[in-house]
Amino acid sequence: MVGRREGRWFIFGGAATVTAVVLFIGLAIYALLSFDVSAASVGLIDAYTWRILRFTLWQAMLSTVLSVALGLLVALALARQRNFPGRIWIIRLMAVPMGLPVIVGALGLISIWGRQGVLNMLPQTAGLDAPVSIYGLSGILVAHVFFNLPLATRLFLAGLEAVPGEYWRMGSALGFGPFATFRFVEWPAVARILPGVAGLIFMLCATSFTLVLLLGGGPAATTIEVAIYQALRFDFDPPRAIALSVMQIAMTGALLALLALLPSAEPDRQSQSPLLRMDGRKAGPRLWDSAVILSVLFLVGAPLCAVASAGVSADLWRLLSAPTFLQAAATSFQIALFSGLLAVFASYALVRARHAIALRREAGLSLKAFLVLMGAGSSLVLLVPPVVLGSGWFLLLRPFGDVAAFAPVIVAIINMLMSLPFTMRVIEPAFLSHDARTGRLSAALGLRGISRFRFVDWPILWRPTATAFFFAMALSLGDLGAVALFGSENFVTLPWLVYSNMGSYRTQDAAGYAFILGVICLVLAAGGVSRRSMKAIV
Repeated sequence: MVGRREGRWFIFGGAATVTAVVLFIGLAIYALLSFDVSAASVGLIDAYTWRILRFTLWQAMLSTVLSVALGLLVALALARQRNFPGRIWIIRLMAVPMGLPVIVGALGLISIWGRQGVLNMLPQTAGLDAPVSIYGLSGILVAHVFFNLPLATRLFLAGLEAVPGEYWRMGSALGFGPFATFRFVEWPAVARILPGVAGLIFMLCATSFTLVLLLGGGPAATTIEVAIYQALRFDFDPPRAIALSVMQIAMTGALLALLALLPSAEPDRQSQSPLLRMDGRKAGPRLWDSAVILSVLFLVGAPLCAVASAGVSADLWRLLSAPTFLQAAATSFQIALFSGLLAVFASYALVRARHAIALRREAGLSLKAFLVLMGAGSSLVLLVPPVVLGSGWFLLLRPFGDVAAFAPVIVAIINMLMSLPFTMRVIEPAFLSHDARTGRLSAALGLRGISRFRFVDWPILWRPTATAFFFAMALSLGDLGAVALFGSENFVTLPWLVYSNMGSYRTQDAAGYAFILGVICLVLAAGGVSRRSMKAIV
């Protein structure tokens, strides 16, 4: 229960948060549109720009098809083989790419699939050409599958495990073979969430930045976000950057509208009855499922092992004591700490305001519209990606001097906006569930404000709060997109340090820094994360 006066303060806090978010994004868009609209409109119809748009959508479509198809195969295999050795650890391994910085995963993929990688060295020793190129379209597809196949697998597997145990027993009693089981039991379970899973992965691939920047391989394999970065960072062509930014906003807006029409990617609740499946006990299905599981274990595990091996073999003590690393680590942790705190405070402001409005019986149309706006405000960064936000603020701050002087605050706020949809999904269900149990009793006891927070809220909500905070910090520490436009000798973060070492061909140092960054982010992402909160983040 929320008192009327207290509710007004909560609504005011939510309004202030939404206003700040809209103002930050609006100023970036204003800076883009006010620079040179006429020149940008001419660039918008340029053949090169349309070619970039076509490639962005093409690679996203191919990546989605591969990730969804392979993820479905792996989920079916894991669902059938419930007694497969190490099954629970394989499923947990699927969560590692979620907390791994993209630049670290890309370095591991280069170690396996690159020209001097494990898979290409063997044919070359026999005098054959390298079968796979990690650069260009093929490299982008491999990288997107590495990061998105585990996500698809976990979502499909949750959908299959939600099927009631009676369905499997009835199928076994009726003598269903593999095809009949898939047609009548498995397919209906995954078909409900398939559009949502495919739409989510397509959105992630269409807005991919770091992977395309590292593995794109030139103008023939460039997405819109990378082209925006190149137009400002290398060519300083603001009209083209504006044209591409407008196109990016239009594309993401259309994709979000389409995604809203698709069924949710979140499966139903897991079946409470024990699952007893007989269809995976024969030699044929067991052999096929084992081959599929071992293949995905190599696909996901090999790059991670490559990063760990190269990192351990580097001179870690020298790297850890280097002034450049200490400066980059201090900058990254300051930004991540500020970003994480902002994300948690903004999430609670929005959640409490939404809850206060929902409790008002006489809430008018304006308050209901504001309730919807607060829900959408946390996801505005999906409409305006970090590279577009960074471009707008880059142009807005240039007249005031060195942009690097403003970079830490700008990057921290952009990272906060990136993590806000995830922190909201962790905090809001926990808060609503807790308030439903304790709200009336707290009101009856006269507990409000600080006293209620100290004795009632904090003992229960500290765990989801820690989960949201650590996850926001991990996202901020591993992000390169928001830093890319501002990175310089005076502004170095850990991802930028890895990227600059890769660009200078200091691969051993890059591997060492990537290993350190990966360990830090995985530890933070795992901090306080329970199974329920991880499902909420997914």
